[in-house]
Amino acid sequence: MKSITINGSQRESVGKKSTKALRNAGQVPCVLYGGDKAVHFSAAELAFSKLVYTPNAHTVVIELEGGDTYNAILQDIQFHPVTDRILHVDFYQVFEDKEITMDIPVRYIGNPRGVRNGGVLRKNKRSLRVKALPGNLPDYIDADIENLKIGNKLYITKLESEDYTFMHPDNTVVCLVRRSRAAVVEDDEDDEDADDVPATETDDVAAVKE
Repeated sequence: MKSITINGSQRESVGKKSTKALRNAGQVPCVLYGGDKAVHFSAAELAFSKLVYTPNAHTVVIELEGGDTYNAILQDIQFHPVTDRILHVDFYQVFEDKEITMDIPVRYIGNPRGVRNGGVLRKNKRSLRVKALPGNLPDYIDADIENLKIGNKLYITKLESEDYTFMHPDNTVVCLVRRSRAAVVEDDEDDEDADDVPATETDDVAAVKE
């Protein structure tokens, strides 16, 4: 998985006055949990743009003045209710030998057969929660939907991998193709050689009636 580096400075004071001063200076107060003790630090608000304003999942390398470096994931973020400025960020420290849980975006691949025949694709899941060692976390979970027909559902069991474990029930529907009024009825049948089948007398009569 791709990683983003956040450069910051350790905070000596964590009171309201110092926090307000940090925000006025364009800095965001942060806390790193998961280690032996919580680490309080601050970083420039612009440093979070590639981490927060993206649908992609990333791990984080926190580099503090003085040489301390931590591997982490984003745990929680607070925004101002009016301005949407970042008020506070919580990180969780990760270790290479300990599994972590993250939401990974789903990347849909292909144009479903059912959609080509007039159906509608419904994406129930834009991301899926997985548990894995940090080194096994994928950037995306690829879902091949090319062969989905009208009425077909893609279950999470079709996306299983040895590298990670899904934190969802086995009957979770990732996406499905729904029928629409414009859908072709013969979607469930093989349409190969359809043009080679001669019309019957019954077909000719039905055509005249229409």
